[in-house]
Amino acid sequence: MNKLLFLFLIIVFTSCDKELLEPVPETSISGGNAFETPERILAQVNGLYAAVKNPQFLGGRYTIYQELRADDFIMNKPNAQTGQLTWGHTVNSSTAEVENLWSSGYAAINRIHIFLEGLETAKEKISDSLYQNYRAEAFFLRGLAYFLLVQQYARPYVEDNGAGPGLPLRLGAEKSSQNNDLARSSVAAVYAQVLSDLDAAEAGLPLKYATASLNATRAHKNAAIALKTRVYLAQGAYEQVKTEAAKIVSTAAPFSAASGVAHKLEANVTAVFSGSYTGPEAVFFLPMNAQDGPGGQNALSYYFTFNPGNAEYFLNTAGTVAKPAFSPSSNDARKNLVVTQQGELWLYKYKMPSPYTDYIPVIRYAEVLLNYAEAAARTGDVAKATALLYAIRNRADASYTFAHSGLETKEALVSTILEERRIELLGEGFRVPDLLRTLQPLPGKIGNAGTSPAVQPSESRYIWPIPANELSTNTLMVPNP
Repeated sequence: MNKLLFLFLIIVFTSCDKELLEPVPETSISGGNAFETPERILAQVNGLYAAVKNPQFLGGRYTIYQELRADDFIMNKPNAQTGQLTWGHTVNSSTAEVENLWSSGYAAINRIHIFLEGLETAKEKISDSLYQNYRAEAFFLRGLAYFLLVQQYARPYVEDNGAGPGLPLRLGAEKSSQNNDLARSSVAAVYAQVLSDLDAAEAGLPLKYATASLNATRAHKNAAIALKTRVYLAQGAYEQVKTEAAKIVSTAAPFSAASGVAHKLEANVTAVFSGSYTGPEAVFFLPMNAQDGPGGQNALSYYFTFNPGNAEYFLNTAGTVAKPAFSPSSNDARKNLVVTQQGELWLYKYKMPSPYTDYIPVIRYAEVLLNYAEAAARTGDVAKATALLYAIRNRADASYTFAHSGLETKEALVSTILEERRIELLGEGFRVPDLLRTLQPLPGKIGNAGTSPAVQPSESRYIWPIPANELSTNTLMVPNP
């Protein structure tokens, strides 16, 4: 582990959950005192979620970078601190966002390993069911973290079935800088580890928790299953997507989960983006509050809204909002999440004022239905794919009927579903991953504050470079080709 990451981890591990750990001294990464009581063990579990939702990782910046690299947002205020280099595809191995996303992701992973090690020494202090629950939560979060990192820093799995270089696959606690040197595992090996983690998570996680808030913000069986549909989709493993999705999606409309948390589509899509949503569509959201916010330059509403945000990026009128669903004559409820101010269009899925406490949607049930629909379409199950597609569209516009030409062939149906993903998941961090897994160019965009050319799949800029700090401290690490 590189030295900067090691120091970062010390700060993260010793600063979370102070009110539960004090008066324990905070001078060591992992001491037995952190696992002395059930309450302290739970505090460490909460710390795992805090590490994953670090503002430089999934607590803001990850989602932002997936949107800025694509074509739905136009830079309004050129500023290197708020993603200018990412928007223009000019990052290099020393760029702050390249370094920080990697370091915060691996810091979260290492915190998980330290937790798992500590939990083993204290398992007799809690019930076996809690022990299994906590381990499974750690596996879920590790699988999520590795999946996000491998998509960002390695070539798409579908390009060569994962044969290319992936990530250093660190699977044990690192408490010093002695084990820096670790070669890259293949993309396929990283995906295999992700799926192994998620299988273990599914086996050990509870069906549900006692409250809607916990069901929305802590991992449970359905969350692990839902994430597997995303991972398999990125691999092009469509039969596996269908197998997993069928566990939590009923056979016919109205689609819902029959076991565990009773997931279903919210009647009104705008309700999902109410700031602190914990309803049935929330499969896994990251909560924020005034004491635990992402900070201004990391917050989704800071980037994408005119007010109360900082008006950093407005919507590209040639992008997703050019679709008929957003036209003035449309009855689609999703257009109510787009607001015109100062002559530009702004996304208002995230709209909480400073300290920017919008819950971050990591997995919601609408995505699961879209994953299932695409996999069904690609494997020839037109009836299932069409029914799932209509569930998403008719939730937003009950009277809408798709043109027959958009559904009559497998290719046309897949294209229609991919377009629906753009509309439904706008601003939620899916645009670039969807382009990468389908090996499409990252589109260019033109704005009054700058121009960003398209990036072809053959270009090195198609993915992010390996950070310079990792290359300098890990002698077995090699850069991306």
